[in-house]
Amino acid sequence: MAKRRPVGNLLALAVLSVVVDRPMHPYEMAAVLRERGKDQDMPIKWGSLYTVVRNLERHGLLAAAESGRQGRRPERTVYRLTDAGRAELEDWTRELVAVPERESPRFTAGLSVLGVLPPDEATALLRQRLGRLESQLAEERAVLARHAREVPRLFLIEAEYDLAVREAEATWLRGLLDELTTGSLPGLAQWRAWHATGEVPAEWTELVERGSERA
Repeated sequence: MAKRRPVGNLLALAVLSVVVDRPMHPYEMAAVLRERGKDQDMPIKWGSLYTVVRNLERHGLLAAAESGRQGRRPERTVYRLTDAGRAELEDWTRELVAVPERESPRFTAGLSVLGVLPPDEATALLRQRLGRLESQLAEERAVLARHAREVPRLFLIEAEYDLAVREAEATWLRGLLDELTTGSLPGLAQWRAWHATGEVPAEWTELVERGSERA
């Protein structure tokens, strides 16, 4: 089970990972994170950056190194990583790498209620998704190959993983579309009948009732 973190927002992890290089003020942190594409690796709400930095300071994970003002610009505080912050960064990284957790992507949510759409529409939408996914994958492969000529692989492994997961999704989609197209998907006839008649198949009603009894 994941530990309860003093600042659990993944943006906090991203901030700690850039400040480990050198002290920075929040504006610079955001610039470096964007340059490194961290918003592609984890959900980042940029509007909460200053709140996250303040919370990290409040918990002793960051400390103000210096404050200064240039001309009429607002005062900027430069933050450094504390020993406790480094320990948190390392421990959090160990947990994320070693402990698998079930995640709930939006696609999983959509698949869980796919039956509310008629089979032909669901097939068309899945085929549309696959087409878009294949285009994205081709572009991402090209970008990764280009970066691999210039950047050590250590700094590209998260992109490799994301590509592998999305390629696995594309493979799975092709298999499901084949079952839908050939009519070999179990329950497809009942699915069609439900949308044609508006009546829930008796087999499905029995499944729901058995599930209710077990609950």
